Parts: sequence; structure tokens; C-alpha cells
Amino acid sequence: MEKFPWMKWSMGMLVASLLLLFSSNGLLLAQPKTPAILATTDGERPGVRVEVVELKRVSGGTVNLKFILINDGEKNVDFGYAFGEGGSTIDFNTIGGVHLIDAAGKKKYFVIRDSEKKCLCSQGLKSVASKSRMNLWAKFPAPPDNVEKITVVIPHFMPMDDVPISR
Repeated sequence: MEKFPWMKWSMGMLVASLLLLFSSNGLLLAQPKTPAILATTDGERPGVRVEVVELKRVSGGTVNLKFILINDGEKNVDFGYAFGEGGSTIDFNTIGGVHLIDAAGKKKYFVIRDSEKKCLCSQGLKSVASKSRMNLWAKFPAPPDNVEKITVVIPHFMPMDDVPISR
């Protein structure tokens, strides 16, 4: 027989209370983090939109763009050449036509390309099914350090002005 049986019960209650307290505040149990939306715009087709979740300066004098293409429409969104740089046959099933515009500096930034002229961006894309979404990315040369906001242009979507560039 235990000398202090109430002590075991009290410790159990204390541990359970602490778990409940910390988990409800997100301190102990990790809560899924949804990305902040920096900008959003509608596409040419009803029910299709994009959400920019990251535009960040990174090492090597580059900027990473991450966005989500959301298809709440009734038809698939096919890539093919639709999101490539105009007139380029190498951009099949890529988002190589995405670009940034610094209106104040009067400069357009195209997706970085490798020695074979392939974009440093999402590639091998087929389609975004109806009622689904796809995470996409592209890498650009960084604008000058004094440029803090820029326009993001994605083919077949309205331009998104004043998107903040983070560090």
C-alpha cells in the first residue's frame, strides 16, 4: 500500500492541466502554420486565382517567389505553353513567363535561366484539377536594395502591385 496515494493523483492532474494549458496556447503542441498571403489576384477564367505567399531576397543576389495557384473553377487549368515566356518553346509545362516589374526603376525582371535556357522555376507541370491547388515557385535576379515593393505578373492573371519583398 502506498504511503501517499493522493500524491500520485495530484501529480497526474497537474501534468494533465499543464498539457491542456500549453496545447491550447500552441506552446507545447505545434499547430499547422498557414502562410501569410502577400497578394492575391483573379485569373482570366472564373474561379481561378493566385496567392503570393513569399517574395524574399536570398543569397546570391536573387529573389524567390512562391505562390499558390487555386482552381475553384469547373475545368482543369492546363500549363502547356500558357505560362511560359512568349515565343519560347523551352517553357512547355513551366511558369517561365512569370516576371517582376519595378515601375519606379523602369525595369522588368525575368525568371533566371540556366545554361540550357531552362527557367529556375516550377517545371514538369501538367494541370491543376478543378477544386484543387498547386504550390509554384520561381527565382529572379534581385532588384536594388532600395526596392522594397514590386509588381508580380503571372500570365493570364491580373498584375499584383506593391508586393513587399522580405529579407
